[in-house]
Amino acid sequence: MSSQQRVMDILVEAVDTLTHDFDLIDFLHRLSTRCVELLDVDAAGVLLVDEFGQLQLIAASDERTRLLELFALQHEQGPCVSCYRTGQGQLNIDLTSPVATAGFGPFAQRARERGFVRTHALPLRLREEVIGALNLFSTRPERLSAQDLTVGQALSDVATIAILQQRTIARGDIERAQLQSALHSRIVIEQAKGILSERQSIELDAAFDALRSYARHHQLRITDLASQIIDNDPPRDFPLPPRP
Repeated sequence: MSSQQRVMDILVEAVDTLTHDFDLIDFLHRLSTRCVELLDVDAAGVLLVDEFGQLQLIAASDERTRLLELFALQHEQGPCVSCYRTGQGQLNIDLTSPVATAGFGPFAQRARERGFVRTHALPLRLREEVIGALNLFSTRPERLSAQDLTVGQALSDVATIAILQQRTIARGDIERAQLQSALHSRIVIEQAKGILSERQSIELDAAFDALRSYARHHQLRITDLASQIIDNDPPRDFPLPPRP
């Protein structure tokens, strides 16, 4: 499938949010994985601002990125934080350069420890409103091309429009409630992933893939399925061993 077709798929998915009740976590996870497929990057993460004005990680292409993002947020450092605060993209940052990473504290070192050497942050912005940022990571030193940056910002814009539109459809003043619900959903999903990982001896990424696959196949919301697993009441055909 061509890059152009994959971009079109993203647009179709975004349009679906205008007419259907959609799963925000699943949508943003698909967005982050599509970034890895479409762009010359190895990992991606989506962060949204909560009702207290703090960035929170909502979705990532893999657990390695999730942990890195959480570290960056904990110390209020990193290009994604700068991107959100300024509303401007932080592009082609060389993580091996002390000059390029000045002000990021130990963020660059942690990123290098995870194999990343270049990073980018693109704002989730509509006009003057910035609701978060898309962070991209690469294990290769090559700069991201102008075409990739254009596509990446287009995907960020699509995500922004979809999120804001869904908030408006759901209720008049949905912005804070929708994000709070998404953050709660993320916590529930993380707990379910931990249960699956421990009881099936699998990686967290594999646990999340199992949740997504079952939920989509059975037309369930991932959060609802995760809650059933936490309550030790999963569907009978879900491959979860009984609690000892």
